[in-house]
Amino acid sequence: MHALVRILLLFAVVSASYFFVYWLPFVFVPLEAREGVASLAALLCAVLAGRFLWRHTGHPARPKGLLASMAIGALVLGGIGFCAGFFGPLLLAPQANQGPLLGLFITGPLGFVLGAIGGLVHWWRHRDRPLS
Repeated sequence: MHALVRILLLFAVVSASYFFVYWLPFVFVPLEAREGVASLAALLCAVLAGRFLWRHTGHPARPKGLLASMAIGALVLGGIGFCAGFFGPLLLAPQANQGPLLGLFITGPLGFVLGAIGGLVHWWRHRDRPLS
């Protein structure tokens, strides 16, 4: 995979992981208590997701198991869907105050599930292929 594509995918996955973990699990925690814990948890999840993606997309000859293929597909498509649904309404309709909710509740999770299914199909089709 080209380095530019890997960097763009890494940016999408890291930003989606950070914003998703920052906003969704900590929404009911009061703002005073949320700030430090939410930022730290979101940063940790984003770094781990980015590290996993960077390590597993660099070597095409590296054998990938079922879970790794599903995780890569879910992270990539979920990250792209989240970024499109979260940042797209912010850029296209800045006056719409509920625009980013599209990425949080619809396009991000839907992309995650479809990416996991796509990773399963990819693994299923390529599991018997010898490494070369």
